[in-house]
Amino acid sequence: MGRFSLYNTNIDFLRWRKVAMAWSIIVLLIAVGSLLIRGMNLGLDFTGGTVIEVQYPQPVEIPKVRETLAKAGFGDAQTQHFGTSRDVLIRIPPQDGQRNAATLSNDVLHALQAVEGGAGATLARAEFVGPQVGQELVEQGGLAALGALAGILIYVMFRFEWRLAVGTIAATVHDVVFTVGWFSLFQIEFDLTVLAAVLAVIGYSVNDTVVVLDRIRENFRKRRKGSAMEIMNLSINETLSRTIMTSFVTLLSVIVLYFFGGVVMHGFSVAMIVGIVVGTYSSIYIASASALYLGISREDLSPRTRDAVDDRP
Repeated sequence: MGRFSLYNTNIDFLRWRKVAMAWSIIVLLIAVGSLLIRGMNLGLDFTGGTVIEVQYPQPVEIPKVRETLAKAGFGDAQTQHFGTSRDVLIRIPPQDGQRNAATLSNDVLHALQAVEGGAGATLARAEFVGPQVGQELVEQGGLAALGALAGILIYVMFRFEWRLAVGTIAATVHDVVFTVGWFSLFQIEFDLTVLAAVLAVIGYSVNDTVVVLDRIRENFRKRRKGSAMEIMNLSINETLSRTIMTSFVTLLSVIVLYFFGGVVMHGFSVAMIVGIVVGTYSSIYIASASALYLGISREDLSPRTRDAVDDRP
């Protein structure tokens, strides 16, 4: 039996384009529905508030910490382990008559130290973000994402024939909506590090898509035989080894970051993992399939050859 090689594949990817398109539409509808109904679980970077990190000398149970904070008047505080079972991260949203971070953190620490098992608790970190600053970050982050998409739109309009450009844009929007929708659906905290990951996903998606579409354009121009679907399948197979190796190496580094980067990098890692997987998929089944559905042909990518033939006596 012959050995499988990524460098010599002949997989009929576009055979499943209709199923892939239907699946993508369903998933995107779920993502958009979640964004409209559930919204985003915005972090303190966007909403404002105080984040406090407390270290205990021994493991502590989160329900016990929540109960203590509720009795002290911080019932709306969000608590979770931070790295180990002895470290606790507490997020307190903005409140009327908000005290400064130092005063609020001391009140929280004293409340935790007053109960059994909390005598040795120490304050490791306390940060405060004002609501106005958070609102400005929301606006600036949204403008940054829109600016990136607009820049990509302008780039692909000049780089590719319009059918391929539409495919690139569709794949990029697909990846962004899917990634953001994932955070909305599972209510994972969305902060500035996640926004940075979304912008990175945009760049990764475009880069991966451009490689595939460049090969499609090249094969349309140099191959005399074969239907549009056959040439596009050939192009996808020729770039498959590059696509898989690039995605695998990038994904491997992000997975390591997810497990060893701590809670601070958790959201960033999740966004990158989702974005890389979806970006690889969209390069094949969104960008390429969209151009095929729009009726791309060899003549569309070889205008000079076509004009030369038409001008012959």
